[in-house]
Amino acid sequence: MVLDAADHVVVVGAGFAGWRFVEALRRDGFAGAVTLIGDEGHAPYDRPPLSKQVLVGKWDVERTTLATPELIARHDVRLRLGVPATGLDVTSTTVHLADGTEVAGTHVVVATGARARRLPYHAASRVHSVRGRDDVVRLLTDLARLDAGSPVAVIGGGFVGAEVATQLRARGLRPIVLEAAERPLLGVLGERASSWLAPLAAEAGIELRVAVEVLDVRDNGADLTVTFGSGPALNVGVVVLSVGAELNVEWLATSGLTIDNGVVVDEHLMAAERVGAIGDVARFRWRSVAGDESVRVEHWEVANTHAAMLARYWTSGVASDALLVPYFWSDQYGQKIQMLGHARPSDDVVIVRGSPTDAKWLALYSRGGVVTGILALSQPRALMRSKHLLESPTTLEHAILEAPWAA
Repeated sequence: MVLDAADHVVVVGAGFAGWRFVEALRRDGFAGAVTLIGDEGHAPYDRPPLSKQVLVGKWDVERTTLATPELIARHDVRLRLGVPATGLDVTSTTVHLADGTEVAGTHVVVATGARARRLPYHAASRVHSVRGRDDVVRLLTDLARLDAGSPVAVIGGGFVGAEVATQLRARGLRPIVLEAAERPLLGVLGERASSWLAPLAAEAGIELRVAVEVLDVRDNGADLTVTFGSGPALNVGVVVLSVGAELNVEWLATSGLTIDNGVVVDEHLMAAERVGAIGDVARFRWRSVAGDESVRVEHWEVANTHAAMLARYWTSGVASDALLVPYFWSDQYGQKIQMLGHARPSDDVVIVRGSPTDAKWLALYSRGGVVTGILALSQPRALMRSKHLLESPTTLEHAILEAPWAA
């Protein structure tokens, strides 16, 4: 199934994964038609800078744009923006749109990703998320009316919530992070690693409240009131919600594709004949040093790799034999957290460089004695020197003896 110039590839999802796939198709020599469909009215842009550079004021929101007019023209791609997809006919590879039109292609790529999870608060319309460009523009507008030192509630202390709190503090505001778990990142990094990172908020001068149950957010006029399962209410100027994401798969309900915590794909990222899925929305077979497993990974680097892999497969018929090593990073509380691999929270973890009291340390996750992940706090060079430990099975004992992070 190699594409030729007579083919028409329809990419549904004009985010990072969708645009990178368009770029990869053209880079690999595809000369046929390409249509890119997106529910937002903006050309594809990069999301990570929104909660980092844009929110703190270092970047204008336009700087996040990936698909400039020049690149759109160079890649000869037709854009259908601001029109959500509502259905997919797999047999005819036809995408149905909310405005009643259809886009028929020979191949379809599902890259619709995820959206910010919302909660049914009474003042839900005034509660902000940080997922898209419009979200951040609205949030910045609301923040601009606050005086220096004004309290802002951040519901959710995960990676994005911590990044938002960090930028709010840099803007001269007083963020208060409200976390439901005993500590942030407990369900992502596990008991020990999350405890090592727990002091970062206080060290950065940011108030973190853990094990809190937020019942509601109510509008009291100029401000908002956050109520809890126990304890006094909190009055704040702005509320930001960061409690995870929900997949954009409803439009595929009648498609016949297998949906199971994502669009299920095979080893070639194919969900059906002539239909692929990539990025956050794809549940794929991941071959790792710990064996094969079915995963869905919401990482920028995975979306980038998926786009390149599927484009290569469609343009050459050759499957990638490279071992995918997931990578993510988060700049929060004045520190950089980075992780390689896809370790489970239940995996064993041990610090091999530095200590929990240091501002810099590196830790290895392992399962059955085999290294499954590398977590670093402000140790970017040491982390990348150690990446090969995840490119082939490496025992924890061998890794510690080799100690590549110390080179």
